[in-house]
Amino acid sequence: MTDPTGISDLRTPALLVDQARFERNLASMNEVLPGLKLRPHVKAFKSTAMAKRLEVDGHPAFCAATPREIEGLVAAGLTQDLLLANETLDTARLGALTDQANITVAIDSDETLAAAIEAGISKVLIDVEVGLPRCGCSLDNAGRLADRARAAGVEVRGVMGYEGHLMMVHDRAEKSAKVEESMATLLQAHEQVGGDIVSGGGTGTFDVNTWCTEIQAGSYTLMDTHYDELDLPFEKALSVLATVISVNKKGWIVADAGLKAFGMDHGNPAWDEGEVFFCSDEHTTLAPRELSAWSVGDRVRLWPAHVDPTAALHEQFWIVDGDSILDRWDIDLRGW
Repeated sequence: MTDPTGISDLRTPALLVDQARFERNLASMNEVLPGLKLRPHVKAFKSTAMAKRLEVDGHPAFCAATPREIEGLVAAGLTQDLLLANETLDTARLGALTDQANITVAIDSDETLAAAIEAGISKVLIDVEVGLPRCGCSLDNAGRLADRARAAGVEVRGVMGYEGHLMMVHDRAEKSAKVEESMATLLQAHEQVGGDIVSGGGTGTFDVNTWCTEIQAGSYTLMDTHYDELDLPFEKALSVLATVISVNKKGWIVADAGLKAFGMDHGNPAWDEGEVFFCSDEHTTLAPRELSAWSVGDRVRLWPAHVDPTAALHEQFWIVDGDSILDRWDIDLRGW
């Protein structure tokens, strides 16, 4: 099979990235967070090709959510400063890479610290709970963990705390006030812990979180309909291409992309040409504004509601300009 040159050549469902929108998203982020002020989070897109594109823009430090993502970044030569921004006991595989890459892991307990020490990980961040009921130690435990790490010969680079519960606050003034309150906890922890890094944030708070030394954003690159509800300077660049496989005179059409092609935790995908009725395993039923305009074999582009799990369901991004294919980027960081 020859390489596809247009989207009509693609098997569906397929992930499309609009190059112009993607490039504008990168430029908008760079205006606010140049260089090391941004630590791109590869969990959003799971592609070393995309990570290399971000490195070209001056962002050589990355964070990841899984050991597999760290392994892939190292294999791709992206080794300058890698942070596993998540607790794990599966650290031996990362310890085996410390002679090839600068690897830091997040810890929030004696157990995760012990796992890092046993694996030979020499650098950690103390992960502090700042309001999101997920990982992170309490404020009164941060200093003790840092002391114990240093006593074991581990470098404590600083703290991290994720205000994920505030990403979707719509009112900007309310969001700023709540982020400030959340980061006050993290800064108190930093006073106890020390180190050069205060890491946190994400796409939803990238410009209001002025307390962190680096922001862990990733979804801004591609965006989704969930984040698009906010007043952010980023555009939806990621769509799922599907083929119309059935047209019903009662008013609907069916496309060949369903639950197995979209991250559904934030709801149905969206469609510019009408309404989305529902998604089933391999199908999405659509109600077009003009039924007569659609025939079996036509292509539709659907906007996913959550970029991260959508990307993880596919094997590659197709970089496009309109209907023309410019490049293919493998989604090579999937798995754990």
